[in-house]
Amino acid sequence: MRNLILTSLLALPMAFSGVLHAAPPSASGVQVTPDVAQRRVDITIDGKPFTSYIWPTTQKKAVLYPLITSDGITVTRGFPLAPRPGERVDHPHHAGLWFNYGNVNGFDFWNNSDAIPEARRSKMGTVHDVKIVSSTSGHESGDLVTEATWTTGEGQDVLQQTTRYVFSKGPHGERIVDTIVTLHALQKAVFNDDKEGLLGMRVAHFLESPTEKGGIFNDASGHPTKTADAAPGATGVYLTSEGVKGDAVWSTRGRWCTLTGETDGKTVAIAIIDHPGNPGYPTYWHARGYGLFAANPLGRSIFDKKEKPFNFTIEQGKEATFRYRVLLLDRATTPEQMNHAADAFAALYKAH
Repeated sequence: MRNLILTSLLALPMAFSGVLHAAPPSASGVQVTPDVAQRRVDITIDGKPFTSYIWPTTQKKAVLYPLITSDGITVTRGFPLAPRPGERVDHPHHAGLWFNYGNVNGFDFWNNSDAIPEARRSKMGTVHDVKIVSSTSGHESGDLVTEATWTTGEGQDVLQQTTRYVFSKGPHGERIVDTIVTLHALQKAVFNDDKEGLLGMRVAHFLESPTEKGGIFNDASGHPTKTADAAPGATGVYLTSEGVKGDAVWSTRGRWCTLTGETDGKTVAIAIIDHPGNPGYPTYWHARGYGLFAANPLGRSIFDKKEKPFNFTIEQGKEATFRYRVLLLDRATTPEQMNHAADAFAALYKAH
């Protein structure tokens, strides 16, 4: 299950063919290298692959894919972009790390993919017209700024999205992605309470839960998708800032959540940190044992039946900003360390 980049990216779709190339050995620091013709931006740290920002024609949004630790372990699922033997092939819209939502003005941006039947496509949404605004490399961090448009299945442009990604390296080998998304409403945008959101990633098999029982999960349009019980090799365990652990994490709230597992005798952890300036803070965790790890602050009444609907709204001409930090670690982490990391993240963007 330990996947080096040169073996995990064979058979990429033609829309973004070619592996994530390592920078030259002399290329220290964080290198951010756009290749607009190939619909991708490659990010390396000290000459080693970290991730790529891609917007292939086979996807209905841009994603970061794959995500690789400093030790060369790929923590994202291969399917549907580069399937690997033995992994799950459910939810074809779960690719890499992404940002979108399941119900904006009644249109489903989360579940959209090429697998959607023609009869349902008018109720779906697409995040498209991706533009690279700027990219910067640096010794400790690199920046990428992008723009995209949220368009409904009826052809209406609802939101203009500007995203700033900050890719950096920590003092102990951590790899870090800060995602700062600003949504500008081209028309009134209502994020109706829905479980399908907001910052999501689909993890590699070894990070799935060993106690996953599978089942049938409905998307925002009521379309059922079946998932199987846990397969051998699944070791993932969720833990939140509130001390909730394992499968019980789903629908609970917290300022951070970790997912820790083992592969080839090595411990690997992913952490998502919420920001106190985000709408709906602290986020609910849409974290499933089959491998979906998502922070969703906007589905309040879906996750807690005692709560009134949030129905977060951005009026026409107004903006809302969401900030998240994703950490990749080649070791386990403690609640104390995570609280310190969350404090640092909150302070970093406090003035913005």
